[in-house]
Amino acid sequence: MELTPLKPSAHEDTFARDHLPPRDQWPELLFELPGLRYPDRLNCAAELLDRTVERFGPGRPAFVDGSGGVWSYGELRGRVDRIAHVLTSDLGVVPGNRVLLRGPTSPWLAACWLAVMKAGAVAVTVLASQRPPELAGICEMARVRHALCDIRSVDDLVKAEVSGLRIATYGGDGPEDLTSRCAAKPDVYPAVATSADDVALIAFTSGTTGRPKGCMHFHRDVLAIADTFSEHVLQPRADDLFAGSPPLGFTFGLGGLVVFPMRAGAAALLLEQAGPRQLPAAIGRHKVSVLFTAPTAYRAMLEQVDSHDLASLRRCVSAGENLPEGTWTAWHERTGLRLINGIGATELLHIFISAADGAIRPGTTGVPVPGFHARVVGDDGRPVPDGEPGLLAVRGPTGCRYLADERQREYVRDGWNMTGDTYVREPDGWFRYVARADDMIISAGYNIAGPEVEDALLRHPEVLEAAVVGRPDERRGQIVVAYAVLRDGARRDELAVAALRDFVRDRIAPYKCPREIVFLDALPRTATGKLQRFRLRGLETGRTGRTGRAGTASALE
Repeated sequence: MELTPLKPSAHEDTFARDHLPPRDQWPELLFELPGLRYPDRLNCAAELLDRTVERFGPGRPAFVDGSGGVWSYGELRGRVDRIAHVLTSDLGVVPGNRVLLRGPTSPWLAACWLAVMKAGAVAVTVLASQRPPELAGICEMARVRHALCDIRSVDDLVKAEVSGLRIATYGGDGPEDLTSRCAAKPDVYPAVATSADDVALIAFTSGTTGRPKGCMHFHRDVLAIADTFSEHVLQPRADDLFAGSPPLGFTFGLGGLVVFPMRAGAAALLLEQAGPRQLPAAIGRHKVSVLFTAPTAYRAMLEQVDSHDLASLRRCVSAGENLPEGTWTAWHERTGLRLINGIGATELLHIFISAADGAIRPGTTGVPVPGFHARVVGDDGRPVPDGEPGLLAVRGPTGCRYLADERQREYVRDGWNMTGDTYVREPDGWFRYVARADDMIISAGYNIAGPEVEDALLRHPEVLEAAVVGRPDERRGQIVVAYAVLRDGARRDELAVAALRDFVRDRIAPYKCPREIVFLDALPRTATGKLQRFRLRGLETGRTGRTGRAGTASALE
């Protein structure tokens, strides 16, 4: 693989570039689409904000808050440029410094992110729910010394006791608050002429398998996700209003709520509370047309479909975890909308396999997004025959570059990103999800995909959520154990277990049926809503009762 030299950096603080993985450990990057050939000097915020104002004018709505307040593109640019002045003039931020961003999803948080980009710094957006030890670890890994934080979220950041961290809050009324500082600043800030391959952000994985990893993405990567999935699959319109549940610290949310709408000149509804209980009402009240959320949320919202006006929706994107066919079908039957399924990864920034409109096939993920290539390989890295399960390998204009992490060699092999998913490629090129590679259950010689069992369980009207894992067993190697969250009022006894097992046995082969079903009040999830199966696998056997019997638990340690 020929290595193209990196373009000269605009960063005065060279930490990010200095800590990129060795070039021979990078995936092969492809820029086959004409729209992916970016100029050498590129600042993604200038492209998303300044160029959009030039194309559409300053009066078009950009962000809407939960109370209905609207920021036009012109107003947004003025606030972003003032924040950039505060960063550089008052706080001493220089190009390449890492700036931590923390707070609930809001127009101010998005404006801070854009200002960090314009100033040539590196955004490290974290979740408002992350605790002091997690924040301290991220700040240490990324050598963070500056932070912009919603005043309501500052306490835990202070408790993290990060040495030398300079915190500026926003949302308060004191003279040192960012909002007050901005009032005295000019409303024009020329964007730093960053290199197209200067690091723009470090996104930390959500910890579904344990220790998170920092993923470094360039300014051109930010635009590439809009110029591939958004342009060719989602196909937004300038009059769209985007909304969704993923926070901006999750790249699914950054793309769906900031990058994609701004690239199209559209608007985004940025909600501080955007769970399945709040979204249906917000959709009806604000006339949302494009929705981003996870499969679990779509399933939960089914109960509210008849109580709210969802007629404004025209695009619904599902990602973050596997979309069960039963959930897709139920949503389509109740709303008439065809969920756009997709698989993405923090390592590749956003979605790389998907399908939309009449091309959608329920039960499959889709085909490679234009600009990406995908294949299914064996443990030796060679493609397996169509129809056989193997490991998903992907490459395109974005790819994995971990921040000083030995797991770079595991994720990138022979120039391909190895996503950790088991997939089947059908003979006509469609990709079907089987399981996470470490979630395959081998029981008495049979290969059992947990998501297939979960899909069967989720078709039962009393089951709200389900997760299936393998438990070590001396006789069979592993046994199938299901964890289920039931509707309020549903029975949780031995009869309920027997009924569920009979229900599943009527839909899949008997050897795949759970030998034990455990009822939980909630499944363990990350702050971004992803299921943490590793925590279920770590539960003690004695906690859930004997094989084949009902178990109950209200919380996980």
